Amino acid sequence: MTERQKMMRGELYDANNDVELINERRRCKDLCHEYNGLYPSDSQSQRALQEKIFGTIDETSVIVAPFWCDYGKNIHVGKNFFANHNTIILDGAKVQFGDNVFIAPNCGFYTAGHPIDAEKRAQGLEYAYPITVGNDVWIGAGVQILPGVTVGNNVVIGAGSVVNKDIPDNVIAAGNPCRVIKKQK
Repeated sequence: MTERQKMMRGELYDANNDVELINERRRCKDLCHEYNGLYPSDSQSQRALQEKIFGTIDETSVIVAPFWCDYGKNIHVGKNFFANHNTIILDGAKVQFGDNVFIAPNCGFYTAGHPIDAEKRAQGLEYAYPITVGNDVWIGAGVQILPGVTVGNNVVIGAGSVVNKDIPDNVIAAGNPCRVIKKQK
């Protein structure tokens, strides 16, 4: 089994010594670098690069530079998506955003994690678990979403939250760790 196959299955894999994964990340980082160097008014070039970076992206999406991701093709974006400055998506696993998702500045979505066992961690092994964000979600400034998390539909995540567990539909959630603080109608 290849390291890529292990990565996509959520198993421990070696991203540091696998030529295929290294080359995929380099390609994506180069595209992100090019994207981040564009003039903000150059929406045509931005769109062309978004289509090269993302697995799927709708033409209604807006991503404000700087933006960084690892592979890009594992990211799937719905309609009317907005990501503000300094969005980072570590997409070793699938990251799915629904429609009408708004992301404030300095947010991170991290599918990658490392073993707690020091010996395995020292070998450079890691894992990747998917992240799913539903429809009609607002993610406040500085939010960090960790591996394996699902955020439901019609959710607001308060600024500065660290989301390490699933968040159900129709709630406002905040904190570190993030927890439901109010149900919405």
